[in-house]
Amino acid sequence: MDEIARVYARSLFEVAREQGNLDTVAGQLGELDDAFASSDDLRVFFFSPYFGTTEKRDALARVVTDAEPIVLNLLQVLVENHRLPVLPRLRRAFDTLWREERKLLPVQITSAVALDSAEAQRIGDEIGRRTGRTVELSTRVDPELIGGMTLRVGNRILDASIRNRLDSLRRTVAAG
Repeated sequence: MDEIARVYARSLFEVAREQGNLDTVAGQLGELDDAFASSDDLRVFFFSPYFGTTEKRDALARVVTDAEPIVLNLLQVLVENHRLPVLPRLRRAFDTLWREERKLLPVQITSAVALDSAEAQRIGDEIGRRTGRTVELSTRVDPELIGGMTLRVGNRILDASIRNRLDSLRRTVAAG
């Protein structure tokens, strides 16, 4: 399923980039995925094999009215090929391509106590300077870290928490 989603996402991405409307398509794709995620009725109707392709195509024309033509075409192809359930994965794959194109880097700082916003911003700025990318910074508090912090930069994690150090010490003592 992931490979199918990546193929559709890549195709949509390439066409949207050629047409110069990447941001609009990304937004609409997100809105559609959110609508399916929040409505059991939509999922049951569009994802169920009980309803036919013609019924789904007609309903799609009534439900999605003001989307970009390439988004509508994608949805019609997904309905025709019985692939609409890949929409959430397709969105994630498209978002990955979109972030890469925009040179965006998601960074999440998790700390034991709330960080001062200036300190969090300084960390984000330093990561951005070292990577040459625009950082999408988010922070979160997790008291179970005890102290220190973890950084999730893209798909990499740096764990500088006291909990991690204690766990490492515990494993060393148990092994010795």
